[in-house]
Amino acid sequence: MSSSSSRLSSHPSRKPLLYAAGVALAAVTLGVVSWQATAPDGRPADGSGAAGASATAPPAPASDPVAGLKALARRDAGDKLAVGRPDAPVVLIEYSDFTCGYCGKFARDTEPGLVEKYVADGTLRIEWRNFPIFGAESEAAAKAAWAAGRQDRFTAFHEAAYAEGSKDKGFAEARLLELAREAGVPDLERFAKDLAGAEAAAALAKDREEGYRIGVTSTPSFLVNGRPLAGAQPTAAFTDAITRAKAEAEAAAGVRK
Repeated sequence: MSSSSSRLSSHPSRKPLLYAAGVALAAVTLGVVSWQATAPDGRPADGSGAAGASATAPPAPASDPVAGLKALARRDAGDKLAVGRPDAPVVLIEYSDFTCGYCGKFARDTEPGLVEKYVADGTLRIEWRNFPIFGAESEAAAKAAWAAGRQDRFTAFHEAAYAEGSKDKGFAEARLLELAREAGVPDLERFAKDLAGAEAAAALAKDREEGYRIGVTSTPSFLVNGRPLAGAQPTAAFTDAITRAKAEAEAAAGVRK
C-alpha cells in the first residue's frame, strides 16, 4: 500500500465493465500512468480501472489527453458537492472514499489551507467525486454525503465524517444519522429518504464510473486542470500544481484575447 493513498481492493458491488466503443484509450492510459508516476512511493497501484458505456464524461482526444481529462470538470453552479467559483481558472477534482484514512488526512491537513488560500480568492474550485471502493459502508457514507448536500450541508458532513477518529466508528445507518445531526442537516427525515433513493445511487454510480473510466485505482486521487496527482501528498505538491495550472490558464486566456 502506498504511504499516502488507499488501493482499490476487491469491491463487492463492482462489476466488470467493457470499454465503450467511443472511449479514447489515451485517457485511460494517461490516467493510469500519470497517477502511478505521481504516487509518493512510485509503485503501480493494485487492481485496475475499468470503463463503461454509462460514463458521462467526454472522451479525451487522442492528440491531447490532458485536455480530455480537464474537460471532466463540471463547473456546475448548482453542484452541491463543490466549493469555489464555477469560472475559477483552476479546478481540482477529488476522487475519495469516506472510509479511506489517507482521504481523511488530506481533508484535515491539506484541504482547509487550499480553501483558505485559493478558493477564497477565486483561483480554485474543488469538485468532489464519490469513489467508494471498500464495500457497503463506503457506499452508504457516499450516499449520505450526497443526501446532506441536497440540504446544503455537504461541507459540514464532509468535515464531520473526516474528523479525527470518526472513521473508527464506522458508517452504519445510526452513525450516518448522527453525522447528519452533527453537520446540521435540518430535515433528517428527508435526509434518510434521499440517502436510500434512486437518485443518490445514480449520482454515486456516475462519479465512480468516471473514476474507473480514467484509471483511478486508489484514493485519494486528484486532477488539477486535467493533470493527475496521487495520494495525500504534502501541501507543497498541491500548491505547486495549482500555481502551474493557474499560470497555464492565464497564458491560454491571454492567447485567446
